[in-house]
Amino acid sequence: MRYMKAADVLPPDLLAQVQAYIDGEYLYIPRRESNRKPWGAANGRKAETRTRNLEIYRRYREGISVNQLAEDYFLAPKSVWKIIARLRES
Repeated sequence: MRYMKAADVLPPDLLAQVQAYIDGEYLYIPRRESNRKPWGAANGRKAETRTRNLEIYRRYREGISVNQLAEDYFLAPKSVWKIIARLRES
């Protein structure tokens, strides 16, 4: 997300109307629903997390303890258990 000057993108009459409500403050304008991207789609983080979780599950099945996995991946043991449970079901 980048900031844009309202005066550069809005017509003067619309800018005056916006200023009547919020003069000199920051205003966030959300994307249209049709333009929204799912979490992690833009930067690949979703795929990285999926790969990491599959690796955690594989190592767990090979006998690595939950506490060791939590330490290796900087996660809480409870988080590791959730990952294991989710992948067991699939």
